[in-house]
Amino acid sequence: MLAAVDSVGAGIIHATRGFSEFFKLVGRLFVVLFTTPLRVKDVIHQLYFVANQSAPIIVFCVSFAAVVTIIEAAFHMKMVVSNASMVPGFAALLILRELGVVIAALLVTSRVGAGIAAEVGSMQITEQVDALKMLGIDPIRFLVVPRFVACVLGVVVLTVFSNAVCLYGAMLASTVKLGFTSGEFVMHMDRFVQFKDLIFALIKGAAFGAVIPVIACFYGFRCQAGAEGVGLATTNSVVASSVSIIFLDFILSYLLSHFY
Repeated sequence: MLAAVDSVGAGIIHATRGFSEFFKLVGRLFVVLFTTPLRVKDVIHQLYFVANQSAPIIVFCVSFAAVVTIIEAAFHMKMVVSNASMVPGFAALLILRELGVVIAALLVTSRVGAGIAAEVGSMQITEQVDALKMLGIDPIRFLVVPRFVACVLGVVVLTVFSNAVCLYGAMLASTVKLGFTSGEFVMHMDRFVQFKDLIFALIKGAAFGAVIPVIACFYGFRCQAGAEGVGLATTNSVVASSVSIIFLDFILSYLLSHFY
């Protein structure tokens, strides 16, 4: 019994310490971000890694997601109301508000977040981070800030790109599966979708993009020695980032729903 109590207490203390360190990292990040010059070359390099190299896998995934959305929406709409005329509008609304931005963010998490955690973790266990400190270089400014800015900008760009590809895929699926013309799809979409839906999607994209590098760098800085430590830091980073994105999506969806 006492062993169980000790285990629970140790877990609570460890979690509290982890949250404290995480928020210290976030606070330090924003202080450095707004008080020191930005390393533009590093940001551009990271932006290429985040946006350009992530685009192909996002195109592949959201294209199939669009087709599945149309097929499932048409099936259930016909089953409930025996009419599929509103499918393009509902599908476009779902894509803009949720599907495009969330899929893009989760794919960036699994690719970019894992890469950042592994890279920073490897630097931590090989004492490169300590070497930066000895040289008077702030690891937050050198490692975290460029990745943070690049991920925020990159996920916003990928959100627009993902939504455009997803809507185009939905239009093609509607044409083949439901017999709509492209003009009819756009007309039905115009009845449901507003410009602020895209703005809210971009807000979500920026928030998701901010979460990914912070969590990845946090676990990278806490990486334990050895290959197992790097693997564990990478796994924890992807899991924590994915859960945070889903939770943050719920919070933002609830808050932004008051503006519809």
